[in-house]
Amino acid sequence: MRNIKLLIEYDGTNYHGWQVQPNALTIQEVIEKKIEVLTQERVHLIASGRTDGGVHALGQVANFKTSSPIPVEAFCRGLNSLLPPDIIIKAAEEVDLQFHAQYGAKRKTYRYVILNGETPSAIFRNYSWHLAMPLDLKAMQKASGFLLGKKDFSSFQGADADTEDPMREVFRAEWATKEENFLHFDIEADGFLKHMVRNIVGTLVDVGKGKMTEGEFSRILEARDRRQAGITAPPQGLFLLEVKYCLRKSCHVQALML
Repeated sequence: MRNIKLLIEYDGTNYHGWQVQPNALTIQEVIEKKIEVLTQERVHLIASGRTDGGVHALGQVANFKTSSPIPVEAFCRGLNSLLPPDIIIKAAEEVDLQFHAQYGAKRKTYRYVILNGETPSAIFRNYSWHLAMPLDLKAMQKASGFLLGKKDFSSFQGADADTEDPMREVFRAEWATKEENFLHFDIEADGFLKHMVRNIVGTLVDVGKGKMTEGEFSRILEARDRRQAGITAPPQGLFLLEVKYCLRKSCHVQALML
């Protein structure tokens, strides 16, 4: 038995998220079926975490076990020849049998993209949230500082989430201005609750619009009450950027070279 680790990029526009579900097309289902074609075995593909419908990934990590003798370098070429163009296997690696893409993850980084300008985009409509009203980026960045550290993020958890422990540690939460009116919000943490990033962004946008102060944002976080937070930002602006499995610099370099 072998354990194969995949680095995956996908456009989530046409899918109902990562996880297999009845009567809906998902990323996991599509990849599993193509692995079966390649290996002649049914496999279970384990991801670092689920992404919602419409959410994208530049660095999703997943693993599966197989007894196929196919050389590991052939998994990339073989799967990419079978997969639709909106799902790409960027790299494949044979790893220890104990490796688990979900339980082994130490940190994840997500990016949320906002197009902040009067004119929407035909090209980027599926990859950003268009907001015409000017946003106070300095206020949004200041409010983001309250997210840092280990805290209870119940106020930003999806209403239908069933997570027993809402404590998460955020290591980085930064806004940056990019060309052509794009804003990027990058957040790195040891894990994320359901809809956590999108709920945070929706509330930070209220800060940017002047609907609430940075202090009010802090009080919402401390309230541990989802009803006090802002709207859930739409899924198309969210990207899973990276998953880290080792925090030593040498390991991180290896992960990027996967």
